Amino acid sequence: MAITNNVRTVATAAPAAVSNLVEVFVDGKPVMVEPGTTVLQACEKVGVQIPRFCYHERLSVAGNCRMCLVEIEKAQKPVAACAMPVMKGWNILTDSDKTRKAREGVMEFLLANHPLDCPICDQGGECDLQDQSMQFGSDRSRFLENKRAVEDKNIGPLIKTIMTRCIQCTRCVRFASEIAGVEDLGTTGRGNDLQIGTYVEKMFMSELSGNVIDICPVGALTSKPYAFTSRPWETRKTESIDVLDAVGSNIVVSTRGGEVMRILPRLHEDINEEWISDKTRFAYDGLKRQRLTQPMVKDASGQLVTTTWEDALTRVAGVLQGAQGTSIAAIVGGMVDAEALIALKDLLNRFNSDNLCTEEIFPMEGAGSDLRSNYLLNSRIAGIEEADLLLLVGTNPRYEAPLFNARIRKSWLHNELQVALVGRQVDLTYTYDHLGESAEVLQEIAAGTHPFSTVLAKALRPVVVLGSASLQRDDGAAIHAAVSAIAQNARVSSGVGEGWKVLNVLHRVASQVAALDLGYKPGVDVIKKNPPKVLFLLGADASCITRQDLPMDSFIIYQGHHGDAGATMADIILPGAAYTEKCSTYVNTEGRAQLTRLAVTAPGMAREDWKIIRAISELAGVTLPYDSIDEVRDRLAEISPNLVRYDDVEEANYFQQANELAKAVNQTVLSEPLVPPQLTVQDFYMTDSISRASQTMAKCVKAVTEGAKAIEEPSIC
Repeated sequence: MAITNNVRTVATAAPAAVSNLVEVFVDGKPVMVEPGTTVLQACEKVGVQIPRFCYHERLSVAGNCRMCLVEIEKAQKPVAACAMPVMKGWNILTDSDKTRKAREGVMEFLLANHPLDCPICDQGGECDLQDQSMQFGSDRSRFLENKRAVEDKNIGPLIKTIMTRCIQCTRCVRFASEIAGVEDLGTTGRGNDLQIGTYVEKMFMSELSGNVIDICPVGALTSKPYAFTSRPWETRKTESIDVLDAVGSNIVVSTRGGEVMRILPRLHEDINEEWISDKTRFAYDGLKRQRLTQPMVKDASGQLVTTTWEDALTRVAGVLQGAQGTSIAAIVGGMVDAEALIALKDLLNRFNSDNLCTEEIFPMEGAGSDLRSNYLLNSRIAGIEEADLLLLVGTNPRYEAPLFNARIRKSWLHNELQVALVGRQVDLTYTYDHLGESAEVLQEIAAGTHPFSTVLAKALRPVVVLGSASLQRDDGAAIHAAVSAIAQNARVSSGVGEGWKVLNVLHRVASQVAALDLGYKPGVDVIKKNPPKVLFLLGADASCITRQDLPMDSFIIYQGHHGDAGATMADIILPGAAYTEKCSTYVNTEGRAQLTRLAVTAPGMAREDWKIIRAISELAGVTLPYDSIDEVRDRLAEISPNLVRYDDVEEANYFQQANELAKAVNQTVLSEPLVPPQLTVQDFYMTDSISRASQTMAKCVKAVTEGAKAIEEPSIC
């Protein structure tokens, strides 16, 4: 049995396990383990590392590399430690002559057909085969025959395949079918002719495909964009957070010489386990393109020309001083950090303006954003593993939050989670009951007249997830009210305690939760109704407001890191820092505050967002009362203490009160179908200013639409 991150099995097994533990010995040391524990797990419990290639704790056991062979005292043959459950009284010998000989023999067979590519292999320095052949292999080769060679496969613009290096551990095949939920990879042939591939040449179509690079123990599957760029020992590694979606995946940013070389996942059991999405992993080349590196102002002819910071800041301060109150407004984008949000809010408040809006809409009728439970993923990402029924409303989690979708699939696979969907039918990685496309179905379920109502009433641990895309519609408040009623009814009928949360909102952008926590108004309707004289765009690139929506004489300031939709309409541009270039706070969709860390310095004259706003305030004569990042965080703690309690999820519980207030919402549900914006994988790759600037993401879109052969790759190795 593979080790799984399964909360329920651990929780239920604990009381019973005390009485029926099995005693085994590892190299003579006694250890108490649960029945069904494998030899490999028992050895790890006492700190003895068993070599392995095919075993991975998050995948099913294959037992086909044979590297983990160990001797059991009084047994005739060595056993595969990864697949063999322990029995009472066994003495496992991990360093006997028999064990060493078995490992050496297996290693010799693995290296028989393996090419001597180490000097030009991208896996060099982090290769399991290198490490284990040094530790357990022989010092010479006895193989004199011709080595087998295998043709490389073209499985898309992200993964480079050199299949001659493959040792047939099948980790990638198991990852694709179990975690990613796509049956694209498989084995063909047998014996010496066994190959791994896609059978017919096609692209590996998954939003999690890049993870096979990490789990491949050799250099058969490596990163195409990273190929031949650097060695792992040359790079500096910085632990950070991904901000391209609202999940907040934990990442490691590898840098060399002030440049991001690659992005890898970092283990976090409650968020992304050890996986990341392809956009997180490969969009980093967008950090080098289309960047704003110098302050710019519009000259008399209407052209943007570069200028100095002094000039740009003085002009901005002068414009703000000339306009007071409601004639100043601000819109923040999806990748703005909490420090910049609070600095901008304080700045505009000094000018008696409260017109601070987010690009994403959230209905303010009923409880609105006053109650945190109204806009959080209250069940938490890992909490989905404990649910027995999940209702998805107007969302496609596969592309809006790939790691959340992977959790749903895990629970569906191992815990028999039942899934239902209201909205456009989408290709998810698990089966689900499609209840209908229209939002009117929600009112039927809330009223108890829909057949699904009885299924929901019988559920012991129900969860309802509302996609934030549904709330962008004109009837967003009515949809939220209906979902709130469904969640409250399910909560009452299931009889779960206060600790179990039913209502969840799945956001799509990284800044939304922090912005709502800090009191920003969701949506730009206020600005469209009362166009301001001065509009401050902070990383707002979603084209939610255009020049046509504003009066001719209105002045637009854009502060951000990419020359995207917002910068094109600006009168003044202030270059900001991207998420790899600052130490700042982001709050994910479940309300967990996390820190990005400074991995590289911002290009050119770009500066951190809060520092720019602080400098403007001083020149405008309304100096903000903080000079350092710690003082900004003290200010964050004053307004919303949860924003500085890092890696902690603050409980939010006012569901009943929110539902009572939602009953007052006077809005009818429209009959149009609930269609999430990201329907297919090509909608997933380019959703924000960083991924839109990425050549790798552009190649992915081209490969999906025209086929993998449409991408011209350099022919090296």
